[in-house]
Amino acid sequence: MAHTARSRRTAAALAVLSLGVLTLTACNGDGDKDAAAPSTATSPSPSGTSQGADTPSTAGPSEGDSGASAGSTAPSEPGAEDDQDGGVGMCETKDFGYKVTVASSPVNHALLTATNTSGDPCLLAANELVITIPGLDGSAEHAGPEVKDRMLKAGESAYAGILFARADTAGGKSADKVEVALSAAESPSPVAIDGGPVTVNDGQVTSLFSTAEDALTY
Repeated sequence: MAHTARSRRTAAALAVLSLGVLTLTACNGDGDKDAAAPSTATSPSPSGTSQGADTPSTAGPSEGDSGASAGSTAPSEPGAEDDQDGGVGMCETKDFGYKVTVASSPVNHALLTATNTSGDPCLLAANELVITIPGLDGSAEHAGPEVKDRMLKAGESAYAGILFARADTAGGKSADKVEVALSAAESPSPVAIDGGPVTVNDGQVTSLFSTAEDALTY
């Protein structure tokens, strides 16, 4: 009987020992699995962003952006390159063609047509016209109102009326040409009188108007 009791105790102890071994083995197996599984947690980087997260690119602007930046210019301010008259020079006597034609009305008048033949626009000093009539001392006096200086494009014309004689004045000299200058500082151009010669006992000239009708009003 004593032998039987020891055998039972021994068997029970072996059973407990075996159960402990099995439990330990199972625990170790789970630990191995845990160790082998990749960690999905991310540790914070020194900059405060998670490891593996995208960081801002330090590359410069793209080729398209750099091209646009290089080609762009600041808008120019009005008048930055041009002066008050838009960069256009004053009209000069030598850059014009002239025609003087005796007018049917009013009497003793002729029409001066001055045309910009330079190929470029210019600023016309409308009130500085100088007309010299051979046979008279000095230049013709100004007649009529003054007008504003204006831009004259290539091929455009301006007009002035010239008075040669007063009907109430007797006598006079014959003339078949006049001399024209757009300002007193320039050398005049001789122009034949179409429909001449004319009798000259006086000399007056208007400003340079935009139309022939205005020029022959005074």
